[in-house]
Amino acid sequence: MIDRWWGRNPDCNIGIATGAPGPDVLDIDVRQDGSGFAALNRVKRAGLADGQQAIVRTPSTGMHLYYRGTGQRNGSIRGQHVDFRSKGGYVVAPPSSTPAGSYVVVQHRPDAAATLDFARVREVLEPEALRHQRELATQATGRRPGGRGDEGRVDRLSNFVAEGVPGDRNFRVFYAAKQLELSGQLDGPAAESLVSAALRAGLQGGVAEARRSIASGQRDAQRDGAQPQTAPDGRDGERRPFRPPPARSDGREREAG
Repeated sequence: MIDRWWGRNPDCNIGIATGAPGPDVLDIDVRQDGSGFAALNRVKRAGLADGQQAIVRTPSTGMHLYYRGTGQRNGSIRGQHVDFRSKGGYVVAPPSSTPAGSYVVVQHRPDAAATLDFARVREVLEPEALRHQRELATQATGRRPGGRGDEGRVDRLSNFVAEGVPGDRNFRVFYAAKQLELSGQLDGPAAESLVSAALRAGLQGGVAEARRSIASGQRDAQRDGAQPQTAPDGRDGERRPFRPPPARSDGREREAG
């Protein structure tokens, strides 16, 4: 039957079901707004990405790393351009092709037997405060631990943004904005502090790009359960929702990662 199907449609692409008994796959994306290679380098430095059975270059110039299959859940890490496919997932496999290009095997080691622990990958790429914030934001007490009582958070997160390096700076702005939104501290002055820190770090795209990343972090926090936060307005004392100022184009390209 398969021979018949293939004979009728010889140009069809191929999909592989992931998770045992098939492979697990770490998907490193390359998109217009960044790539996952900086994240992959961090995972490699942590010793978590060794022992893959195959490496496949994807049409976007990204990468699929194949490992021995497990029963882990599929997952992704926001802002890092990294996805994981295991039980119940699938990936497009070589020699499939798209208008953008083909899936190409660049390394094949069928005897490799390493597995990839995606929970540990997440620990490396996603700071612990972010992993636990979803739970904290939905606690029945109505008061988020470490919220407005932690007045040093804005300074700490601004310093975190200012220490960014190429390939990591956009995520730091996104992460810091999300944390401040979830804790009720993303008001106008806090946003400007993050913008200033991003400029000190040398974020490509400048003020406009920093504001885009802040807005993205705020939206992500609200999707995860935070309510739109308000901040005092200096003119009349009312509390108004924070809205990032409109992005202004400064002619520079967005930073990858």
